[in-house]
Amino acid sequence: MDDDLQYPGRWAIESPDRPAIVMTGSGQAMTFAELDAEANRISQLFRSLGIKPGDHVAFCLENRIEFLAVTWGAHYAGLYYTAISSRLTADEIAYIVNDCGARAFVTSPYKADAVVEIDAATPGVEARYVLGGAIDGYACFEEAVAAQPAEPLPDRTEGEDMLYSSGTTGRPKGVKRPMSDRALGASDSITMMAEALFGATTGSVYLSPAPLYHAAPLRFCLGAHRMGCTIVVMERFDAERALAAIQDHDVTWSQWVPTMFVRMLKLPEEVRGRYELSSLVSAVHAAAPCPVEVKRQMIEWWGPVLHEYYAGTEGNGLTYTNSQDWLEHPGTVGKALLGEVIILDDDGNEVPVGEEGGVYFRGNSSFEYHNDPEKTAGAKLDANTSTLGDVGRLDEDGYLYLTDRKAYMIISGGVNIYPQEAENVLTMHPAVFDVAVIGVPNDDFGEEVKAVVQPVAPDSAGPDLAAELIAFCRARLADVKCPRTVDFRDELPRHPTGKLYKRLLKDEYWADRQSRI
Repeated sequence: MDDDLQYPGRWAIESPDRPAIVMTGSGQAMTFAELDAEANRISQLFRSLGIKPGDHVAFCLENRIEFLAVTWGAHYAGLYYTAISSRLTADEIAYIVNDCGARAFVTSPYKADAVVEIDAATPGVEARYVLGGAIDGYACFEEAVAAQPAEPLPDRTEGEDMLYSSGTTGRPKGVKRPMSDRALGASDSITMMAEALFGATTGSVYLSPAPLYHAAPLRFCLGAHRMGCTIVVMERFDAERALAAIQDHDVTWSQWVPTMFVRMLKLPEEVRGRYELSSLVSAVHAAAPCPVEVKRQMIEWWGPVLHEYYAGTEGNGLTYTNSQDWLEHPGTVGKALLGEVIILDDDGNEVPVGEEGGVYFRGNSSFEYHNDPEKTAGAKLDANTSTLGDVGRLDEDGYLYLTDRKAYMIISGGVNIYPQEAENVLTMHPAVFDVAVIGVPNDDFGEEVKAVVQPVAPDSAGPDLAAELIAFCRARLADVKCPRTVDFRDELPRHPTGKLYKRLLKDEYWADRQSRI
């Protein structure tokens, strides 16, 4: 075997009995030998269905031990694969399955109540499977996989994820990167980062406390497996159980979002002091800017093991900072490691150091938003320069600080939420004349979703209508996308052309904050 290749199959030969996956709740475990054999069988299953390299499969699963085996199976087969949030509604799931062109769909009884709607709305799916139970009309995934040989497919190449974030039109958009023809196991950016920056080595133990369908957790787990690391997966995040997992499994590296830090810091001092955390070499965080004081407290508690990066599913650039550099530049999300960071005004001109503007990466823009050329074009200044839609500034040392989101995306507890979806729903309520959905400060989640509503009848404004609007939205969208609170106004600030001055609304709620995110 080529020692340069990195994927579970290598470690199945070199360290077959090393745990590849351990679930913290159930205690279930899977060795590298078992993971590689399962991934081979799954890849064989997809190929037996006529699903060829470059084709697409999708799965909607909660955090469970089979999740990463399914992912690696699709990857081994050279497929595009889409992990769908298990928190989405049936309509949202069906849209993604159709949009990505999935030929096979895998789910679990966790979504059993939604499958009837999903089935009827996804006629292009050729094969439907359920694992961990039974659903009418779905074949047993475990049986189908077990019937396949564990031998590798010939001429395997790297697969590619195609994950979805919401779009400005209100529908999720898949971020599609070019399919490579690299041999399976060719090194990737995550493994290089983990080795060079996070102190990860073969045999390290990686803790994944977040939902695996998110881009960063999924990619980091695959990167950890490439290196031969054991992955400890939490079925769901709990602050104290996360500390226990670090202690019990001698976790060496991990990835978090700021909300998790907040939850752990709020534990009583005697609970926090109960756990031995000295095995932790690096704690990586991203997804949302971390409040300065929260991060400072985490560094005081865990030591200088925190590492932060700023990047997107698009893979167009990356900034990075370690604890020492952050303490010298509090609030930064780091300096550019992938691509060059430039700050531009609305006319595309670079602004002076220290001034705010649109944050752009120059150097790697080979992504597209699937079936949305308009959004793709809107994210790119030219073929080599693109943005994630954030606003920020650079200091004199080249460190980036994020100050706002141009596209009004809300990041609540590490989850990306585009307000257009909720606005589109609430606009259809008969009591709503006008509505704006914005992110407002939340000490636990960073931001929370708020709807500011101009009612048709001013005298209808009040708690009852607010509750009705929230329920109306939750019946049509995943609850995480819906407002937690509703404020009422006699009129929303709009230009005569109809353009909503959402900034004026948002500034009211963020008036006493240095950053508007």
